[in-house]
Amino acid sequence: MPGYEKTAYLIEAELAQSREEGKDLIALETLRKEIETANPDLHQFEMLHEKFLALPMRPDFPFQEPSDLESIRQLRQGKRPRFTVDWRDHSLGDKMYGAWLGRCVGCALGKPLENFMYGRNGLHSYQMTQAYLTAISPEEWPIRDYVPAHSPAEDKTGPSICRPSTRDEIAYMQTDDDIRYTVLGQRILLQHGHQFSTWEVARAWIGQLCYAQLCTAETQAYRNLVMRYRFHNIDNLKQEVDWNWVATHFNPYREWIGAQIRVDSYGYAAPGNPELAADLAWRDARMTHVKSGIYGAMFCAAMIAAAFATSNVREIIEAGLAEIPATSRLHAEMRQVIAICDRYHCDPVQFESIISAIYDLLGHYHPVHTNNNAALCVAALLLSGGDFAKGITLAVMGGWDTDCNGATVGSIVGAITGARQAPEHWTARLNDTLNSELIDYHPIAISECARRALDIAKRVASRQ
Repeated sequence: MPGYEKTAYLIEAELAQSREEGKDLIALETLRKEIETANPDLHQFEMLHEKFLALPMRPDFPFQEPSDLESIRQLRQGKRPRFTVDWRDHSLGDKMYGAWLGRCVGCALGKPLENFMYGRNGLHSYQMTQAYLTAISPEEWPIRDYVPAHSPAEDKTGPSICRPSTRDEIAYMQTDDDIRYTVLGQRILLQHGHQFSTWEVARAWIGQLCYAQLCTAETQAYRNLVMRYRFHNIDNLKQEVDWNWVATHFNPYREWIGAQIRVDSYGYAAPGNPELAADLAWRDARMTHVKSGIYGAMFCAAMIAAAFATSNVREIIEAGLAEIPATSRLHAEMRQVIAICDRYHCDPVQFESIISAIYDLLGHYHPVHTNNNAALCVAALLLSGGDFAKGITLAVMGGWDTDCNGATVGSIVGAITGARQAPEHWTARLNDTLNSELIDYHPIAISECARRALDIAKRVASRQ
């Protein structure tokens, strides 16, 4: 598979995915032995992969996790919050700009640390970041600034990456997949409005993203799309795509974080309307993900939408949880994370105890899985109380997928804070400039992205 792992890694990734989503363990072990005996090459394993998808579920699996929207809606529980939004330009426009700035700042802060996600030398991911920074100076932890390009601890942690996002060089938002998807979501909304279909998402990908810009589940779905479907024949194929096949075929990454990082523009398009934001996110996420992968996207989009209407982080988190199945692992695990934070009174001073407990609870997931990274976002929000600087720094300090989590929490605290109140210490060094590697957005003013987002939100609201 171009750019990706060898067959042995893909087999292990699928075995983990199948266990996590509740496949029957006896049947899974039988299949594992069959594959081990066959010792397949890449092509042969692609054929065998369908056997994983066909495995029965464990009879004692306690969760219901559909991927279709109607079933998801039926399994939602809890009171749906009703929000009021101040639609005046100086208010909502400022919040929109704050959300874009927050996403960019959080992403840039986390980018140099992303290669610490796996841990090393007996250290967890968050401890790698701590070791890297405190070796420079004890004053570097908790994080108070962008990450230095070098540290005396590099022999223990390895180097930082993405030099244009380090303290030494940062002068704009460096191109990144988290930001490209935010731009692409905005372009889809500008072209098709909020009635866009999953087909239009696929068309946007094929027309505007190259294969090298994709990772994990997105790589697999892109490959599946071009392998089976002819994109020049748009009208005939709109109703013929098997989206579940696209999202699951040869895709052991189908519950990883990829869909969760793609949905910010859908939250921006629906300020104060978490249900609409979640529905828009579902249309995008279903192309590449199932179950938790979809729920993480819906959860985060709904939280972002709520952040334009309330500064209460608990209300924001509850608004997100109200949009996903209460019968899902993600919902249950986020409840556990909230309980962990409450046990320590959501005190940022207790950060390490809280993060350690989250690692104990969810560390069995891959560092790029949806559920564990969503947990770090929830913890960062609760411990920050919605404060811009605390939100982005706590999200990144938590480790795992640092740029993704910094960006997601950045959108939320940025929408809460607004651009005028966002600390210039963080925002000024981006010089209101974004590079995305996408046409018309490379470079572009971050403020212009926010202006377009405000126009979209007003247009969507007028058609509700």
